[in-house]
Amino acid sequence: MLTKRIIPCLDVDSHGRTVKGVQFQGLRDVGDPLEMALRYQEQGADELLFLDISASHEGRETMVSLVERLSEVLMIPFTVGGGISSLQQVLRLLSAGADKVSVNTAAVQSPSLISEIADACGRQCCVLAIDARFWKRTDRPVWQVLTRGGRTETSMDAFLWASQAVELGAGEILLTSWDRDGTRSGFDLELNRYFSDNLSVPVIASGGAAGPQSFVEVFAEGNADAALAASIFHDGEYSISQLKDVLHNAGIAVRVL
Repeated sequence: MLTKRIIPCLDVDSHGRTVKGVQFQGLRDVGDPLEMALRYQEQGADELLFLDISASHEGRETMVSLVERLSEVLMIPFTVGGGISSLQQVLRLLSAGADKVSVNTAAVQSPSLISEIADACGRQCCVLAIDARFWKRTDRPVWQVLTRGGRTETSMDAFLWASQAVELGAGEILLTSWDRDGTRSGFDLELNRYFSDNLSVPVIASGGAAGPQSFVEVFAEGNADAALAASIFHDGEYSISQLKDVLHNAGIAVRVL
């Protein structure tokens, strides 16, 4: 049985600091990303995700220097995203030490970017991030794709976009519920279950982590392959080792130290 992964997310601003907000707004400084990454690694994180949250909005590239510093000290895999719009940038980030890259806005604008990454680096390196907001209910629930850090609406159906991306070569879907982001109201189980049950690649649940029980639910009922959180870890409410103890006791397969 494959173990479920716990992935702390560090949203990094243009000043190189880790920040957190609610629905991508009202950002507050929560610490140095390098120090936080080491702490989460020691606690038993399976992977880490670093998102340069203002790169796309500001039209600049992800910070390669931070990736280089992270690669010197981290022993666990880490993914980098934000402002990635070309294969050349991907190659630079992977050469700097990143294990995977996450693309969002640029892939919406040019879906061929997904194929370029998958063909050159392998589909395991290509994570498609989708910021999804509940839109309407027809014969099934429909979520809308948001881009540029949730600032821009599209007319795209998030599930159809995910399906297309998988065909193009995306190896994972990082699925963020815009409705739940930063609210600590629990993961969107319907959203994650629908995507997990109908896609052939792993789904990483994101948005709304409220505590250990919400992780139990998103794995047992939402069928996610991994779960990502920020606030509950950044604020020291729960350590990753405490979370994994709860998951293990609930019968969820996780890697323990």
